[in-house]
Amino acid sequence: MDHLLLGSMGVFLLAVQVVALLLVNPLSTHHIQAFENPQSLLNPIWYMGLILAFTLLVLCIIKLDLRWVIHLIILLAVAFTLYLVFFVMLSMIAPPFSSIGSLTLTTALTLLLYKYPEWYVIDLTAILIGAGAAALFGISLAIVPALILLIALAIYDAIAVYQTKHMIMLAEGMLELRVPILFIIPKRRGYSFLERTPKGEKDAYFMGLGDAVMPSILVVSAKAFIPNGLVNLPALGAIIGSLVGFAALMFIARERPQAGLPFLNTGAIIGFVIGYFCRYRWMIKYIFLY
Repeated sequence: MDHLLLGSMGVFLLAVQVVALLLVNPLSTHHIQAFENPQSLLNPIWYMGLILAFTLLVLCIIKLDLRWVIHLIILLAVAFTLYLVFFVMLSMIAPPFSSIGSLTLTTALTLLLYKYPEWYVIDLTAILIGAGAAALFGISLAIVPALILLIALAIYDAIAVYQTKHMIMLAEGMLELRVPILFIIPKRRGYSFLERTPKGEKDAYFMGLGDAVMPSILVVSAKAFIPNGLVNLPALGAIIGSLVGFAALMFIARERPQAGLPFLNTGAIIGFVIGYFCRYRWMIKYIFLY
């Protein structure tokens, strides 16, 4: 049963990737991206710098017991990302109502998250903002910068969890804020994240949102920067590879925290490489046959 519940977290990873892929064309149409030049190798450096700066800021605020500041910052970031996601989605479905509709949906979901951050509200919001972040950075990072970023993040995550352990401290501090920076799978019927106690953390499984976003960046980048045929094999390979990496992570997972990105990013990269070479092998066969 526990392995089934752990495995169900893979559904969240897949959901983030699928929704992120749906956002690629609308974001590109509106020319929305995080970096001006997606090909620049400085982009991964800027990204890592932002992560390190934000992590340091959050740890300092936690130490000063000013968690309301973090809560406010995260809610603002959530609202911005939700608006972006709803705007590009509605621009495809009902363009005349994209602005007012996205504002209404963003306000409603952000208020619900603030007033009633139950586990299913957090999970739904995490899927949306995770997909939005993955799509935004995926179309802003070409293949090589995306690969560099995933390798750097895998190394950083391993150091942060197993060596310095500051990522564990960060996760524990964030749990108290009840914000959508993680996915929650209850172990028992009737579980309430609102009523949980420190001992109650054993009543649910938790997966950091970053574990779904980071490998999804490569999936989106493969979709955006590699010409599409009938099937985008590099993107599909990255999806399958990340799920295989997730399965390997769940196989070794125990009660203690594990660094997810070394497994997920490595799986996504290997899957991408296999898909990339399969794509060109298929093209060569096509040329010779026709």
